[in-house]
Parts: sequence; C-alpha cells; structure tokens
Amino acid sequence: MLKKEDMPICAVATTVQIIGSKWKLLIIRDLLEGPKRPSELKKSLVGISQKVLTSSLKSMIEDGIVERIDYEEIPPRVDYKLTPLGDSLKPVILIMEQWGNWYKKQL
Repeated sequence: MLKKEDMPICAVATTVQIIGSKWKLLIIRDLLEGPKRPSELKKSLVGISQKVLTSSLKSMIEDGIVERIDYEEIPPRVDYKLTPLGDSLKPVILIMEQWGNWYKKQL
C-alpha cells in the first residue's frame, strides 16, 4: 500500500495513480460483480496479456483494493475479489459508466 508521504498532493492524481490504467479500471468493473478466477478475468478483458493481468492484480493487491484468495485444494484454485476499500470505488465506476453512456449519445 502506498505510504501517505509517497502520494501526490493532488487527490485526483492519487486516484489516477491507484486506478489510472485502462486494465485496472476494467478489472475493478469485473470484480464489482463478485470474486473472479484469473481465467474469468482474462476472458472478460479482451486484449490483455497474462503478464499485464498478473502485474495489475499484484499492484492492486499492494494498494489494498484487491485481495487474492488461495484455496487449499488440488488442483490449486485462486480467486480475486475487491476489498472493502476496493468496493468503495463502485460509485466512481458507476459515474464513469453513466458519463460514457451520455457521451456516446452526444456523438
């Protein structure tokens, strides 16, 4: 997780630093529906490479917005889900969706 002293002064810049990549936003969108396996995320995120998916999830875990759930099973199974902090991004994603729909209508 970022330390307070490492964060930008501007709150918008802080938000962009945490969720500013295209893939992170779409991962959050998908995880708002509930926990997902890595294969489900990759299938939903057309065009994402395995490397970028793994890197994005790792970064989001470090930032405290995603949690990795390891099941003690054979074969191994892993799910990812939003933490309560990550879930608090729901209004941000919903307003982005509303704006995107509005923008499409303007064209």
